[in-house]
Amino acid sequence: MSLLLELASNKAKARAAAKELTVAQLENLIAGFNNALEKVKEEEAAREAEQAMKSARAEEIATLIAKSGLTMEEIALLTAPKAGAAKGKTVEPKYRLTVDGEVHEWTGRGRTPKVFQEHFDAGNSRESVEIK
Repeated sequence: MSLLLELASNKAKARAAAKELTVAQLENLIAGFNNALEKVKEEEAAREAEQAMKSARAEEIATLIAKSGLTMEEIALLTAPKAGAAKGKTVEPKYRLTVDGEVHEWTGRGRTPKVFQEHFDAGNSRESVEIK
């Protein structure tokens, strides 16, 4: 690709390279470059049309916002997605046990903590340590 850039920026080098080609090869090369040029022009026109359409939409939205009397901040607050169940949300403890003056709490979820398991293995019920 750097060879093409060099030839495009230096006419003398381009003429020197062209001397090594036949007329048919040069015509084929020119036709290929013309096709590439047309495609680049079409893509540029499509990008410009898309940008113009986006600008028109933005102006239309700005007009609607101005007519509504709302600010962008209010719209952002109103259209923000509602938060569902938050992952990692803390859960209130369901059980509380005091051992040797130290208070242990457990939500009742997951694996039973050792201090609670020892308490239950001693014949005590879950209801005895339930927070009411």
